[in-house]
Amino acid sequence: MSDNYPHDPYAPPPVPEPESSDRFRQAEPRPAADPFGASEPLVAAEPVPALAGTMSAPQAAQEEVRLPAEPAGFGVSRVVEEVVAWLKTLASAAVYATLIVTFGFQVARVEGQSMAPTLADQDRLIVNKLAYRLGDPQVGDIVMLYYPLNPEKSFVKRVIAEEGDQIRIVDGRVYRNDVPLNDDYVPAEYRSHDDFGPEVVPEGYYFVMGDHRNNSSDSRHWKYVPKKYIIGKVQLRWWPLPEARIF
Repeated sequence: MSDNYPHDPYAPPPVPEPESSDRFRQAEPRPAADPFGASEPLVAAEPVPALAGTMSAPQAAQEEVRLPAEPAGFGVSRVVEEVVAWLKTLASAAVYATLIVTFGFQVARVEGQSMAPTLADQDRLIVNKLAYRLGDPQVGDIVMLYYPLNPEKSFVKRVIAEEGDQIRIVDGRVYRNDVPLNDDYVPAEYRSHDDFGPEVVPEGYYFVMGDHRNNSSDSRHWKYVPKKYIIGKVQLRWWPLPEARIF
């Protein structure tokens, strides 16, 4: 091949040197930006928490609502108020109970057999104290009274005669104004054989006896009972329950 023809068509193309290759790449024009070929921005399938707050402000506001914290002494003050309320209730109940016991009714317990067989030892009774504030004791009433010789003690007896009545006992048989007393509530084995009187019951006094005539300390021994010593009428035996009874 002649030197006049520097390019041999049959010769392999020359391999560019590295520097010329780099220079070639730098010289190549960059492709223009393709507005239709640009990659799409990534979009989250669900809103992230930061975006959720901006997208759902009312819901976020509801979640952020918090109840105000109670003051440190609030619980203690509530307890004190409850205790004071309970104390007031108990005090009121005590006052009502005192009024009932003083002016209304009283619970009593029988001790001894002086009222057998009508009442037995350890029977529980309800005594009506209003009965004799509104009226007077009547013959035949079972009453609770203060023992005239020692008012610190109390007895349960039956009224046999009232003021102005003449009382007489002959061989255990009781006569009121010369009329035999109807005392069928006293069994034969409970009767006595003593004598008493005749005497007239003074004004403001009552003559009382136990139903167990041969085992009772009563007006035959310590005479008459002033009306002011009669506490009330035995209205009910509530214990024992099988023998509950109204008098």
